[in-house]
Amino acid sequence: MTDTERPRRMRATDAVLTRGVAPGVHRLTHAYVNCYLLESSDGITVVDAAHPTTWPLLGRAIAALGRRTDEVRAVVLTHAHFDHLGVARRAQREWGVPVLLHREDRYIAAHPYRYAHERLRAPYPLRHPRGVPPLLAMARAGAFRVPGIEHSRSLESDEVLDVPGSPRVVFCPGHTYGHAALLLPDASALLTGDALVTFNPYTGRTGPQIVSGAATADSGLALDSLAALAETDAQVVLPGHGDAWRGGIRSAVEEARRTGRS
Repeated sequence: MTDTERPRRMRATDAVLTRGVAPGVHRLTHAYVNCYLLESSDGITVVDAAHPTTWPLLGRAIAALGRRTDEVRAVVLTHAHFDHLGVARRAQREWGVPVLLHREDRYIAAHPYRYAHERLRAPYPLRHPRGVPPLLAMARAGAFRVPGIEHSRSLESDEVLDVPGSPRVVFCPGHTYGHAALLLPDASALLTGDALVTFNPYTGRTGPQIVSGAATADSGLALDSLAALAETDAQVVLPGHGDAWRGGIRSAVEEARRTGRS
């Protein structure tokens, strides 16, 4: 681990800022959810919006990078589930920045608790007790009181976004019907959101996998969409939950396919 990759625990919180998870990319982890800061000379893009109580932590993270919050140019959402939407509306209102997401997730963004999922959520804590601490941590972080957003800009498959970091959109539906990953070609890094994670908060299981059916709209479609991720040939995988995977996206996809549904 290089000095730039050394995690920094943020004072009096369970949040951790890890600088340089890829060139120009920093990860803020709070209550088992990752959001990312794409940094360039033009400013900062926030990818995914974690929890409502992430707000002050995000400001501290930006300051720790030697930047200011008025340098944030956009919030880009890989998908609109409540644990990735937490500070989006506040960023719109207080920073005056646009929120970008796929049009298929606009309804969820406006109604964060009305989302498609294959399986009942209630049995998971009984069957997978290792999933209880993440769910409790998310609840404490405000995951069950996330305000929706009704105004957003659409992103399209294969579009190169005109925001700091210039990520390319990789459409990968399944976890939600509007899920999109973000490819950073110069860094050979892929921000996979919840299309592929290395920690499943519903089971507590680690390693590359798709998220459980308790939060996934269509697991079959999610597994099919792994092909689009593999085609990027990215070397570094940066998921919405869990640590970076540095064995390349193709090996991560192979393991996720072996693990299958949960």
